[in-house]
Amino acid sequence: MVPLALLMPGSVQASAWRIFACWAACVPAAVPRANLLAMTDDEIPGFLAALGVPGIVDAHVHFLPDGLQNAVWRWFDRLTPPWPVTYRDPAEDRLAVLARLCVRHHTALAYAHRPGMLSFLNDHTLGLATAVPAVIPTFTVYPEPGVTEETQRCLDSGGRAVKVHLQVGGFDATDPLLSATWALLQDAGTPVILHAGAVADGSGNEEWCGPEPVRRLLGRFPGLRLVIAHLGAPDHDEFVTLAERHDGIWLDTAMVFTDPPYLGPSPLHLAQRVKALGDRIVFGSDFPTIPHQFAAQVSGLASLGFGDEWLRKVLWGNGLRLFGLEPAV
Repeated sequence: MVPLALLMPGSVQASAWRIFACWAACVPAAVPRANLLAMTDDEIPGFLAALGVPGIVDAHVHFLPDGLQNAVWRWFDRLTPPWPVTYRDPAEDRLAVLARLCVRHHTALAYAHRPGMLSFLNDHTLGLATAVPAVIPTFTVYPEPGVTEETQRCLDSGGRAVKVHLQVGGFDATDPLLSATWALLQDAGTPVILHAGAVADGSGNEEWCGPEPVRRLLGRFPGLRLVIAHLGAPDHDEFVTLAERHDGIWLDTAMVFTDPPYLGPSPLHLAQRVKALGDRIVFGSDFPTIPHQFAAQVSGLASLGFGDEWLRKVLWGNGLRLFGLEPAV
């Protein structure tokens, strides 16, 4: 395991107290609902209190090792135009921000772009979950020798979520090296947060992305629980159709329905179909490398006008079910 000193700079006890204090602020007295068209991060606790939920379950949060995280930010800085990073802070501060935003449970997504990274990344994310109760134990996979054994190790260590990034990883979802891994994940019922769309972030690798590789994967492992990141952007239509046809397909909302949109046009033409899939839509933010406040994604969903019950499911209840979490008291 990576030492906790590397995972959480400074005093673990002090960090835990800061996070607890932030969570306590997420249970205010009844307050008026936030202005949906201009919600800020500071308004989120009041909004959630008015909605009647104790917080948010965020299925799409990244926590890479520091050196790798900084490299990712440098990549986004070089994009044309540059991609602003709203939460460019040390890991300890980012954990405190999420707690202040009333994110009670969140993943710690990491992903490999070449062989030889799995144990390093997985020790980091699983170690973070050991140190911070809000973190859902998360690991990643990559098509390389030994991936089956590494997957079993992570499952035995309590892994509850998996990140797979076809675009950055640049591999076929049905690569034979992953066959035994997919079988393990299918048998365990472990949710797989799958980035399958070729978004315009400079990564390239479009040939490995889109709905067709996912269809082929489901043809071999129909029992997988796949959470399609970003509602499948830019292939929203086809991934929504896929979710309508496969009960094991979920969709996360990361960077979808924001105003202005950043991953191409918002799929507002799919709004009623997304509403109908409400039991399998889960909130995702893509924190921290997002070009807007976290609140923009919450207000974007609220502004769809699907009602409080739909929002309660997407922001809270569905995430609890997906990851097998106990409701907060």
